[in-house]
Amino acid sequence: MSKQKSRFVCQQCGHVAATWMGRCAECGAWNSLLEEVAQAAGRPRRPSAPIALPLTQIAQGDGGEVRLRVGIGEMDRVLGGGLVTGSVVLLGGDPGVGKSTVLLIAMAAFAHRGVRVLYVSGEESARQVRLRADRLGIASDELYLLADTSLAAVREAVEQVQPRVLVLDSVQTLHDPDLDGTPGTISQVRAVAAAAVQLAKGRDIATFLVGHVTKEGTLAGPRALEHLVDTVLYFEGDGSSSLRILRATKNRFGSTGEIGMFEMREDGLVDVPDASARLLKERASDAAGTVVTCTMEGSRPLLVEVQALVGANVNPTPSRTALGFDRNRLSLLLAVLGKAGLPLSDHDVFVSVAGGVRIGEPAVDLAVAVAIHSSFTGQVVPADLLVIGEIGLVGELRGVSQPLARLREAARHGFRAALVPASTPEDESGLRLRRCAMLREAIE
Repeated sequence: MSKQKSRFVCQQCGHVAATWMGRCAECGAWNSLLEEVAQAAGRPRRPSAPIALPLTQIAQGDGGEVRLRVGIGEMDRVLGGGLVTGSVVLLGGDPGVGKSTVLLIAMAAFAHRGVRVLYVSGEESARQVRLRADRLGIASDELYLLADTSLAAVREAVEQVQPRVLVLDSVQTLHDPDLDGTPGTISQVRAVAAAAVQLAKGRDIATFLVGHVTKEGTLAGPRALEHLVDTVLYFEGDGSSSLRILRATKNRFGSTGEIGMFEMREDGLVDVPDASARLLKERASDAAGTVVTCTMEGSRPLLVEVQALVGANVNPTPSRTALGFDRNRLSLLLAVLGKAGLPLSDHDVFVSVAGGVRIGEPAVDLAVAVAIHSSFTGQVVPADLLVIGEIGLVGELRGVSQPLARLREAARHGFRAALVPASTPEDESGLRLRRCAMLREAIE
């Protein structure tokens, strides 16, 4: 018998080394190399090669791509109008955030419309999944369940069931018995992902892959996993809030940046079609340090509440804490506010976006600055005032993208005035616009 050879594979980037090293030479990750047994070289089995055809002779379906509408408005929005047949969607999220629950509800919606679904659970038994389905009140003869971790069993089930939609929950628990290594290693994750892509493209099956998120906030396994799939979704949630956000970071069949909002209730996850009203539902409008702004999440304008708290410093170094907002951006705004005459160098400053929403665009700069000023001075911002605008390094207010859509969304929810940059165009929303060119003018 030939002697088996081992190799050491980085679980972050896939780099292969002949000997173990404490740090990967490719990506620089520490303690990420695991030993794997190299496969003996053999003649690979070649399937029958497809025939190359002229582009004009390739069938494109009825009207182009075929989409299967989930029937859940928020998920259809994030997917770009529905699930494209033959596509592979990677759904990531923290443990316990509700990934399996939202997929089970979506698959039940498919099954109720006669779309055959195969749900493969590698983390829970069939009885556990059935109990969850009973709690959610969903059951259908078109929803098939397989509780197994073997990739060979998945292939056999696909041959038997012939589904149109396939769910693999999760990609870290499934394994290929023909490969060495435990489930979750980089070789096994790649094998499972490659097999899922082959099934999806070869049989025109829309496929969901469920992936766990690490402490650093990235999908566990190689980053190449995100390049193999067509769509990458993140299911996010704050442990102190019942709200959940479904966010698209990659979508070959739609726009990225779209979000869908869900709420965890006793009867399961429920989509929230009017996210702005839900986020402002619990706002304390008569308190200092709270301001409403409007951010664009994809094509959707979203009203959010920005809260700020300025307190006396009790430590040698003042605290700068930001939740849902970039901390470096907060430091920049505090420096600009200092130039504008607001002494904050010896005060603790805390900024939070209510509802667990993360804001990444600079259009909320002015709202953050006004909230900090309001908390520092104790002046209450009017409850019917919307504040939008980007702040430059010298204190100038810059225009934002799609200002009219933001103003219309505010008017729809009862706002009557808006503090905006001077370059904001006229609109027909009915809001009284107060245009300012500089931050000092806006604060005054």
